[in-house]
Amino acid sequence: MATDAPPPEGSTDNRPAQPTTEAFVEAQNSAEFTELRRSHRSFAFPLTVGFIAWYLLYVLLSSYAGDFMGTVVFANFNVAFVFGLAQFATTFLIAWFYSRHATTKLDPQAAAIKSRMEADA
Repeated sequence: MATDAPPPEGSTDNRPAQPTTEAFVEAQNSAEFTELRRSHRSFAFPLTVGFIAWYLLYVLLSSYAGDFMGTVVFANFNVAFVFGLAQFATTFLIAWFYSRHATTKLDPQAAAIKSRMEADA
């Protein structure tokens, strides 16, 4: 919780002044913050839903389509093994996409909000 009280005498606290609670509420209600939330949600929610659907497809096929999942693709590798490895690949791919999205879109927006709030404090 931010406070307007100065640090105690003799304190070696060199941190910059913190914004007030009202400043945080004002920032939360700003168009900039709304855009930041929209950017995050429009990326994260569809990918999350897509990945969960992909995972549930894998589980359902493993449970109810044993013959299909047991089909040999090459050597001793079957469809279930390939789909299982694809789950890992998909996880890392989504993490990489999110990292790239955050670096290019979310971080600059968040930095702008942060610098504006620190300047006003």
